[in-house]
Amino acid sequence: MATSFATKRLSKELNKINGQLPPGISLVKADDFQEWQLDIKVLDNNPIYLNQTYRLMFKFSSSYPIEPPEVTFLACPDRPIPMHPHIYSNGIICLDLLGMQGWSPVQNVESICMSLQSMLTGNTKNERPEGDQQFVANNRRRPRDIDFYYHDNTV
Repeated sequence: MATSFATKRLSKELNKINGQLPPGISLVKADDFQEWQLDIKVLDNNPIYLNQTYRLMFKFSSSYPIEPPEVTFLACPDRPIPMHPHIYSNGIICLDLLGMQGWSPVQNVESICMSLQSMLTGNTKNERPEGDQQFVANNRRRPRDIDFYYHDNTV
């Protein structure tokens, strides 16, 4: 359950999100202050992501925004998991911004969505991370509990 500080912060974010979001980002569901869903689109003509919309799941702990939210891509009938060298086929995202070492409380849901849009926009590799199948088959940890090694920021 979110604490009053987390609830207050998320309430402010939700009010802003309901007002207006940047192009290519839309709120799908925010019934409480624990789990939200948003859709994102890549706005340029990157052929890997052309005409695709992707669903993001945000899970907030009671320590938000001191701790980052858990953010993953969700597979839905019309919302695939995007192909990217930092996105596993189960939707887990390897991005320093989403880990404690890269997170800052000044970040928010909107800025995370924009960072993910940018990450997809700049990608030229239509591939999954190395070891994707083994990771997906064997991983039992939540994304926030995984210690990723950030070795390739060129994609």
